[in-house]
Amino acid sequence: MEASSSLWGGLNSGIVLSLLAVVWTMLWQALQGLQLHHFFGRHSRRLTRRLAAILDPDLTVTVAEYDGGRMRRSDAYKEAKAYLERATREARGGGSGVRHLRAEPDRDPDRVLLSMDDDEEITDEFRGAVVTWRACTAPQREDSAPKYYWRGGAPRAERRSYKLFFAERHRDLVLGEYLTHVRRQGRAVMVKNRQRKLFTNISSDGSWDSDGVWSHVVFEHPKTFATLAMDPVKKKEVMDDLDAFHNGKDYYARVGKAWKRGYLLYGPPGTGKSTMIAAMANHLDYDVYDIELTSVRTNTDLRKLFIETTSKSIIVIEDIDCSLDLTGKRKKKKKVKDEGKDGGDKKEEDKLEKEDHKAGGSKVTLSGVLNFIDGLWSACGGERIIVFTTNHVEKLDPALIRRGRMDKHIEMSYCCVESFKFLAKVYLDVDDHPRFGAVAALLREVDMTPADVAENMTPKGPGEDADSCLAALVQALEKAKEDALMAKKKKAKGKEEEARAADDDEEEEEE
Repeated sequence: MEASSSLWGGLNSGIVLSLLAVVWTMLWQALQGLQLHHFFGRHSRRLTRRLAAILDPDLTVTVAEYDGGRMRRSDAYKEAKAYLERATREARGGGSGVRHLRAEPDRDPDRVLLSMDDDEEITDEFRGAVVTWRACTAPQREDSAPKYYWRGGAPRAERRSYKLFFAERHRDLVLGEYLTHVRRQGRAVMVKNRQRKLFTNISSDGSWDSDGVWSHVVFEHPKTFATLAMDPVKKKEVMDDLDAFHNGKDYYARVGKAWKRGYLLYGPPGTGKSTMIAAMANHLDYDVYDIELTSVRTNTDLRKLFIETTSKSIIVIEDIDCSLDLTGKRKKKKKVKDEGKDGGDKKEEDKLEKEDHKAGGSKVTLSGVLNFIDGLWSACGGERIIVFTTNHVEKLDPALIRRGRMDKHIEMSYCCVESFKFLAKVYLDVDDHPRFGAVAALLREVDMTPADVAENMTPKGPGEDADSCLAALVQALEKAKEDALMAKKKKAKGKEEEARAADDDEEEEEE
């Protein structure tokens, strides 16, 4: 009987539990139909935000290092960095609480610029509002790096930012006036501490740096137009053109053109193309970006390089005819395509295509360079000069150097009489000398670069004066004249031998 009671009690408990499960399932389905879980979720999140505001009442503004998906370093970040460098320097004596500082080169070579190292904080005061800045770094997630810009290479290791913390009661003051004050003061500090720099692109082999795709040194080249050996009329023409560009912001905006200008410097080696670029940079007070095209893997990487250049800069590609074969492959492909339509020609064309895109080589194309010069992306930013140099202008594709891309063509030729007199004044401090006539006569007959003329006029020891240097120059010119005559005779003799050999071949054929 007791066993029956226990069995009956167990059955009743099971039935009750089953009924409760059924009721709970029906109730839960009804609640899901009413979407009450969304209602409770909203209230729980609101309660969480209120609790967080009680525990941490500060508001936060993040100034990230990069905007536009890492396309370009943020101006706001650079200005905040400059502002905090000054704040760190001014607060150092009063105790800013920053224990770990980062040192960077200053405009004064005997000093350094100090800024907060990662994860350090500094306080600032503005119209009674006390705010805190923190330098933050976060690891870069592999899936967050845009594959379009980083394919073929590892993503950046870190993302940097500055976080600004302030009380909610100062919200309007900080967002409305303080941040504007920071940017204005930061720009003023950047102008004051600005050093002209010479940049070179980092090889895009996957070793991207957290500071961008450029590395730099301080630009300290002494060459100016005052010491540049060039025809005075041509020199003034170039200087006037540069000044017109530098002051032409309103003009370019009015005519609807990007504020940029292209210069093509061409001529034999040693005629001063590189020194001309240095003189241009010193004249305008611009930075110089020297691009090595052979280390740029794709057109996308070339675009990335351009985006990360700053305004007031000269972008240089030296020896453009030697950097990449931008015309030969295109012409060869066109020839292969036009010669026939059989399978052999198609295979040859496919082979050329594969050679162009083989792994490890540069895939920069003529189209990519043209877009770099005057495509849509070239209008990102302003006040940029693009300079190409070449020893063989005839080898360049006409599309590359047409007006609108290379707006001004400057021939850097051999030393003329006026350039010689200029060099004599600079190197020997003489305006006239009895040997000037002999030098002038020889320069009209012999091609010698300004670099060679200057080298011959450079005193080699304490006993050399203007007369001995000019005598050495005359001797060098006479030897160059003799060498030119010998080369001319040798060339003529070679042609005679070729003609004689051709005649002999014809006689043999007739026999």
